[in-house]
Amino acid sequence: MRIESHVTSLSWIPSEAVKGYTKPAFTMGITHYDDPPPDVIGDLETMRGADGFRFANRLTAWAEFDGDRLVSYGNGGGLVMGSTSVRLGPLGVRFAAFSLPDLRPEPEVGDGWVRFRQSAGGRTALPFPRRVSHPPYLRMQSPLVWTTLSLTLHADGRAEMGLDGASPFPRHWVYGADDRLALKAGVTDFARWAAQQGAEHTPWGFEDSLVLVTAAETALEREMSTRIMRGGAKPRIRSLKAGEVLVRQGEPSSSLFLLLDGVLGVEVNDRSLPEVGPGAILGERAILEGGLRTATLTALTPVRVAEAPTDLIEIEALSRLAEGHRREDSSVSEAPASEARVSEAR
Repeated sequence: MRIESHVTSLSWIPSEAVKGYTKPAFTMGITHYDDPPPDVIGDLETMRGADGFRFANRLTAWAEFDGDRLVSYGNGGGLVMGSTSVRLGPLGVRFAAFSLPDLRPEPEVGDGWVRFRQSAGGRTALPFPRRVSHPPYLRMQSPLVWTTLSLTLHADGRAEMGLDGASPFPRHWVYGADDRLALKAGVTDFARWAAQQGAEHTPWGFEDSLVLVTAAETALEREMSTRIMRGGAKPRIRSLKAGEVLVRQGEPSSSLFLLLDGVLGVEVNDRSLPEVGPGAILGERAILEGGLRTATLTALTPVRVAEAPTDLIEIEALSRLAEGHRREDSSVSEAPASEARVSEAR
């Protein structure tokens, strides 16, 4: 039996993700944040032409099995690097990016399965002045960006994908064989990325970076996210350190929250429920059920949230969202819908 599959990552710069001395370039319109990629992706070259991402990594693979015995296999794909647009008044220019060679280690072979990995990335050609910890204490070259994808093909026809490593910045989204959004990198860390010394702590050096992976939120939440961030009144942006509590169960409050970055733990009646990652909408049940928080939300990582007024989203949409969030009503212990895991690329 022949098994074929693919996995794709798209990387982009979300609003509010850039901090420090480089942020004015974004807020003044010299360069730009990116619109979130779509729920379902199409042709990558067309998307690149429309400035739809900063870079993409696509891993394709096939394998032939005779029962559980692996007969033959192969893989392909690679980097699709975008460009950086810069505008000064009426003038605009695009800086092409520098691409690094794709890294494809020898596949791992097991009893009835084969696993492929691929690292792809590069850097923008746009100068990026930044401080480093060694002489001359200033670098003009942009840090490297990358993702490391994995794809495991099984003799029974299953295909499992993974985001095994990634640069701390920008945001990385992962799409499955049906080209639908499935996974996200849970945390962006602009400061850590900007402090990158060189290629040593990258797949082209001697190690990859840990990445916290969360499942994608629902299409309804993505629709609401656009309303919150671009629906008129600018939401209040809040930052929490790991261990800080966003809201406590039973507290009176009626704000709606959009989780921009990081992972939140959820606890109801001292029972831990599945964690939530970037893109999750939270707080709708307090709006619908009397103004009291129905869960305690605690930052498991550094977190940024947008706090929005209650009248921004229609009650009917909030009701539909709330139905999907009644996880404490289930009598069956389910795997986290937004399960977070830390994986180190090998």
